Amino acid sequence: MALKLRRNRAPEPPEACPLSECMSLLGGAWTPNIIWYLSAGPRRFGELRHDIPSISAKVLTGRLRDLESKGVVWRRVMPTSPPSVEYGLTALGTEFQPAIAAIVEIGHKLKQRQAANGQPGDLAMPAPDIDASRLTVNVSCEGPAPLHKEAARLVSGKSANSIPE
Repeated sequence: MALKLRRNRAPEPPEACPLSECMSLLGGAWTPNIIWYLSAGPRRFGELRHDIPSISAKVLTGRLRDLESKGVVWRRVMPTSPPSVEYGLTALGTEFQPAIAAIVEIGHKLKQRQAANGQPGDLAMPAPDIDASRLTVNVSCEGPAPLHKEAARLVSGKSANSIPE
């Protein structure tokens, strides 16, 4: 016998929920990785390709253009022969660093928990040296916010596993 589907009693989140706004910027595949590597300073396109070897040039180009259009990344064409392009984080882009660092920290805790329970997991990466007491996250959506698919993907999916310390 199937269980009866219960009605959801949670109120609908407002359209302009801050969490949704933030996740729309971080939502693309490889976006957290790109922000992670640019957090140490400007990088040329080829350097980013080297930093993230499993990303294709086409996808990296698309993500960088998207982040540039959203104001997260700046782009500078260098007057060299052949021309090279350098990317860096804007002020908005640097604001994502603590959130991504917190996601990495949670990812490491999840991996440790999996290892303790005998579950398979990639344990090759050491935990980062992050002072979690300095990180604060304040999300207010005037009611309970739904668990966003992108947030779950970032914590448990490909992107969180591929961000090195």
